[in-house]
Order: sequence, then structure tokens, then C-alpha cells
Amino acid sequence: MIFYTFFSQLDEAQTIEIQKAFWLGVRFDIKISVIAFFPLASLILIVNYRFFKNKTYKKIAVLYLVLVYLVLTLFYLFDFGYYDYLNIRLDASSLRFLDDIKISSQVLIESYPIYKGLLGLLILCFLIFIFSKFIFIYFSSQKKTISKKLKAIYFIGTILLMSYGIYNSITHYPLRWSQAFFSKNNAVNQFALNPVLYFFDSFAFRSEGVDINKLNTYYPVIARHLDLPKDKISFERKTAFDSTFTKKPNLVIIMMESVGVKPMSYYGNPINSTPYMDSIIKRSLNFSNFFVHKAGTAASVFASVTGLPDIDDVKTASRNPMVINQRIIFDQFEGYEKLYFLGGSANWANIRGIFQSNIKGLKIFEEGSYEIEDRADVWGIDDYDLFKESDKELYKLHKKGKPFVAYIQTATNHMPFTVPDKKENYKPLTNREISSELLEKSGFKSIAQLNALRYLDFNIQRFLDRSKESGYYKNTIFAFFGDHNTAMKRTDLFSKEYDLEIQPHHVPFFIHAPNFVKNTTINTNGKLADIFPTLASIARVNHTNYTLGDNLMDSISSNKNISFVYLKINGEPSVGLLKDSLYYSRTNVTKTNGLYNLNEKEVKDYKSIYPEITKQMDSLLNAYYHATKYLYFNNKKLVE
Repeated sequence: MIFYTFFSQLDEAQTIEIQKAFWLGVRFDIKISVIAFFPLASLILIVNYRFFKNKTYKKIAVLYLVLVYLVLTLFYLFDFGYYDYLNIRLDASSLRFLDDIKISSQVLIESYPIYKGLLGLLILCFLIFIFSKFIFIYFSSQKKTISKKLKAIYFIGTILLMSYGIYNSITHYPLRWSQAFFSKNNAVNQFALNPVLYFFDSFAFRSEGVDINKLNTYYPVIARHLDLPKDKISFERKTAFDSTFTKKPNLVIIMMESVGVKPMSYYGNPINSTPYMDSIIKRSLNFSNFFVHKAGTAASVFASVTGLPDIDDVKTASRNPMVINQRIIFDQFEGYEKLYFLGGSANWANIRGIFQSNIKGLKIFEEGSYEIEDRADVWGIDDYDLFKESDKELYKLHKKGKPFVAYIQTATNHMPFTVPDKKENYKPLTNREISSELLEKSGFKSIAQLNALRYLDFNIQRFLDRSKESGYYKNTIFAFFGDHNTAMKRTDLFSKEYDLEIQPHHVPFFIHAPNFVKNTTINTNGKLADIFPTLASIARVNHTNYTLGDNLMDSISSNKNISFVYLKINGEPSVGLLKDSLYYSRTNVTKTNGLYNLNEKEVKDYKSIYPEITKQMDSLLNAYYHATKYLYFNNKKLVE
């Protein structure tokens, strides 16, 4: 209430958004309140009646409550000042002010009534001390004894209520900081946040900063590679077209869950696993050596949207509240309706924050948004219903003559591999229809894994059929990419990638748009960050690229195509660079490196044989890595 009255900037906010933010804020406050009281509550439940008979427990309780109120109050006071200074809630980056405590203290003293505040804190602590003693004496004087049965009810009820207070949700996902980023108005989002929870959510990423010295060392390398300015650090590249399409083409980006090149029959898998996609690829612009940066769904969603690789060691970049606000190309499709579809909740991996913070006017469709919601499994509705419901929304926009950019995130091709017994002409295969020898040769771990991919393949074909029936197929650019390869057994197919642990990164990427691209296969390397620069150029959308992504069509002619991957080698965070048939990798801590030829079956390290090539690839790898770190924190949207 204090923040709302004196610090929030909600004059231009809609009442309904303020109400939603207020309710979210209350839920966050409940969560931090329960967390703060949980240790003392646990102690009371454990020691039971002894708690009120032993003066030691009284001292512990009183001291604990005084300290908790003091710490929480300090957090809120610093939050008020921090927001007043930077218009953002308190987060772990505020710790940078401790680097020069003398200057920071002086700023505080000169800017705020510090001494009056200290006096107020002492008074607060004294009042909490008196009140805590009163509460303790009040309950210790009661002589009522309750039965064991009622005591058990109290015990279980208390644990359940407090657990629910921390989880704070009736959905499959707990209350998370990213839910605060629901509005296009950043002031509303900031109002919804709880500074204590937000501080600790960002605290896990506090050490993740850019090494400016290494950036300065390697910037000339990335500048030559991406044709950036040589005299200053800038990743800004403007693209403007002499002419644009009279009728703006639509874009539909489909993230295919757990689809790599190895399980696809188009790329040589002995089982006819993807007949529909095989057919589509033959009528598309196909990139056969396309790699995602990091083998994980959240990482691939982050990279595809922001144009920056996920190189986070701890969790995923999508879960880092410090890096979600980026200048991206997706946001620059002026005049387009922007949509994001998924079968479950956007709270998953804090993906909501990635989309909502970066894309103006985005409409999210998730569980609770669809007419038909037959939940298939933990991931929400299955892909058939997801595509069907997505088509309904795209049809509505098409009928209104509104161009759109839609991002559809599939999930059925993921454990637990939930597929229907029959859906139109799709039927899952049985063990009798696929021999164990063929299944072993294909690399699939189970018939269920194969059936899930076949179901996705069927659903993609049905989606394209629906788009034709709805009328927007001809004027739409469909882009399909796998977020990572599914876990498979080692086979002769792509065995070198398996041995070098980059097989999860090698995924399909094809653009199906008969009226906009030629049907051809391009074998040079590509990376996930290249998706939006490439699609924006095909659609002739004027844009400014601030990221590490590149237009694949341009980079092909200049032979700049590379793939940048982030992985673990023997459990150690590592980075890798692929160009043509060469793969260079280096671990981040021990600095163990190697140069390999993917066209050879034997895993042989060539770094001592080709020292110059090794040096060049190492420099470019360092350049990508440190440029990514820099852009995480220096590609923020300008305050409007």
C-alpha cells in the first residue's frame, strides 16, 4: 500500500490491470510471509507444549520475530529507494552499490532521511519485541489440553496451509516472478512484484556478468564476422528494403518438441518415422546443418525469440530475471498481430516473462484460453487440439485482413509420449508392426517414442491442411525447427555427433512458403539465433538487428555460416563452434580444447595438426561467448 501510494506510476494504467497486479502482489506477499514464518512454525509444531514452558524458546521466538521484521522492513525501504532511483524493483544487481560502500552510504544519507529512518527502525523493533512477548505470555497462560486427534489435525492442517501459501497456485506450476510480467505497461509489472522474492530469484544469477576486458579483446573478431562497426562496440545492423510486399505475408513459427535430424526418415532413419515432414521438406527451403545453441526447450525458446544463445550455467536464461528484457526482431513486425500458442501454462520455465517483456501487443494462448481443453498430460492439451485451436485464431485474423506472426510451441513429442489410440487416419504402431531389430537400428528407445514423433508428423500435415482450408496458406511463411533432439541410442547414423555429444543440438529447420522461397537444401551451418533475421528478410520487414543472429541467406554468400553450441563435456560447462565439417570445442573451466572433423568416423583431435585453424576458431568461439554475455546486460530496451 505504501508503494502504491507513494512510488507506483500507474496514472496511465488500466483499472483491470492494476487490480490484477494488486492481487498478484497480495499472493507474493502471502508467499514471503509464510516463508518468513515457516522456521518458527516448524519449531512450535516439533516441540509442542514445551515451547511455552521453556524460557529459551521464548527468547528464540522473540529474537527471531524482531530480526524477521527488521530484515523485511529494510528490504522494503531499500526497494522504495531503488525504485525511486531506477524505476525497477530491488534485485540482485543492486549489490553492485556495495562495491563502494562509502559513496553509496553518502548518497543514501544525502538523499533520504536516514537518521530518522534508523530511529523509526529502533521503535519498530521495540514494538515487535513487546508484542511478541505479549503473544508468548498470552498463549503460555492457557491451560487447555487438546486430544491427540485434534492435535494431528492442527499439525497436518498447518503444514498443508503453509505449503499452499508457498506454492500459491492451483495450477501445475507454482507462483513465480514471471507472472508479474503480464502487462504491456512496465509500471504495472513492477507494481506486482515482491522485492524480497524478486531479489532472491535474481540472486542466483548475481555473478553472471560480462568480462569487459575479454569483450574488448574479442570484439574485433565478432565485428569482422558480422560486419559490425570497428571503432565502437555496437551490434546494431539496420535492414531496409527498397520494396515490400503489397500484402504483408503472415509468419507462423512452429517449435517442434524433441525433434532432431537423427529420428527423421528424411535424414536416413531406417523407420519411416516422418513421411509428412519428409514430403514438406522436399517442397521447402531446408537447412540441413542447423544447430540449436543449448539442448533444452526453455533454452531454445529463449534463443529463438531473443536472438541470443542461452549460456547460463545454473538453470536457463529464461529463468534469469536480469536478462529477459531485450531488443528483438519479433517485436519489430509493425502492423502485425503477434500470438504465442502452447498447450500448457506460460509460467513454465518463466517463458511468459520472455514473451511478455519483449513483444508489444503479444497475445498469449495457454491453458484456459481455448474452446476445447481436453488435457492430455502434464503438458496440457495435445498437439492436435493445439494446432486446431491455433488455426481458429489465425482464421479469424485472416478473415479480418490482419497479418500475423504466430509462435506455436508443441509438446506431445515429449515424455510421457501421450498419443491417442486413433485420431482421424493416425494410429500408433504396435510392437508387432515394428521388429525389435529395426527399432534398435533406428535408435529409438521405445515404440512410444516413435509413435509420439509420428503423431507430431501427422499433426503438422493436418495443420497445413487446415491453413489451406482457412485460406491463409498461400500468404504465409511457415518456419519449422526442432528445439533439441530426443534422447536416442547410438547408431551408425550421425555417430560422430553422438560421440562428441552434439547430437542433441542438430535439429531440422525448414521454411515452407511456396510463394516466397525456392525449394532447395542448404548444407552450410546455421544457428537458432538466425531464425528471425532470416524470416524478417524473407518477409521484407524493415528491422534493426541488435543480436548475434544473422540472415542465413546473406551469410551463405559470404561464407560466414557457423553454429555456436553450449553444452557440457564430462560434466563441465563448455562451448563449441561448427563450420563446414569442422567442430571445435573448449571447456570453460579447465580450458580443454579439441578440433574434430565430422566427416570422419574416428574421433581424432586435429588441433596440433592444424594450429592456425584451431586459433581462428578459438578466437571466434570466444568472441561469440563474450559477446553473448555482453548483450545479456547491454541490449536492454530503451525507456520509452
